[in-house]
Amino acid sequence: MSLTVTDLRVFYQTLRGEVRALDGVSFSVADGEILGLAGESGCGKTTLGKSLIRLDSRMRHAGGTVELDGRELPIGDDRAMNAFRFREVSLIPQYSMSALNPTRKIGRMVAELLRSRGETLDRERLESRLDLVGLPREVLDRYPIELSGGMKQRVVMVVSTLLDPSLLVADEITSALDVSTQKAVARALLGFRDGGHVGSMLFITHDLALTSHIADTIMVMYAGRIAEKAPAKVMIAQPRHPYTRLLIDALPEVGARHTGRRLTGIAGSPPSLLDPPPGCRFRDRCPLADDGCAEQPPVVEVEPGHHVACWKA
Repeated sequence: MSLTVTDLRVFYQTLRGEVRALDGVSFSVADGEILGLAGESGCGKTTLGKSLIRLDSRMRHAGGTVELDGRELPIGDDRAMNAFRFREVSLIPQYSMSALNPTRKIGRMVAELLRSRGETLDRERLESRLDLVGLPREVLDRYPIELSGGMKQRVVMVVSTLLDPSLLVADEITSALDVSTQKAVARALLGFRDGGHVGSMLFITHDLALTSHIADTIMVMYAGRIAEKAPAKVMIAQPRHPYTRLLIDALPEVGARHTGRRLTGIAGSPPSLLDPPPGCRFRDRCPLADDGCAEQPPVVEVEPGHHVACWKA
């Protein structure tokens, strides 16, 4: 296994109390696998991604372990994690188009970043990575302001993968891009994996339709916990958790006419994670909920590779 997360709990301290952003999350990602992570805003997707590399000092590691290639990551210790960042686990951050230094040309900036990690710039290797993401080599002599949004996104992707990390976390990297650029970015991600430049990948998004084209497996989160995890095709065609079904039913289909039914969102709002309710956290919004849902459902394997946390599954 490339990545194994066991009972991970990560909280944020606020003036009103602790926000239980991740509350007992366990899953694994195989070597070479792309895991798509989906769910509503505030469900814990980005917190999960950042906790694996610990780039947010507001986080408090409240429990659980993370193992990468058989070694436990010191995710509760910011200084100790520095030895693992970008070499073992790397991040393409959300809004990464704003992550480039506007005062440096791309080539010089990359060289400075590598020196800060104790590495030297291999120009030939860097140029081959630019070829992989469809960027002309001339971008190395340009400033970020001279590049389009999609080009800047792909530059950050190249920088994040130059040291061939075992795990790459891609956080909402297509959300600000047009459809054609999204496809180019998706192809580049697959190219990194297929070319052996990254071991496995966590692709965080709210777009289930796009995720189904990139990911081998999809995991849906709700209110800091896992709702469902299954192979991508199974998740889209045969979801077992009521929340996943409602998410997919809310997606419009290109070319389809919805005269028979009106597309609707999911009624209600997620619970506050300052004081989350007992039992299933989706039960106040779930059309199938009953008194038995007052007890927290375990994540169980209902079919090979298909895990669901629902008493009705």
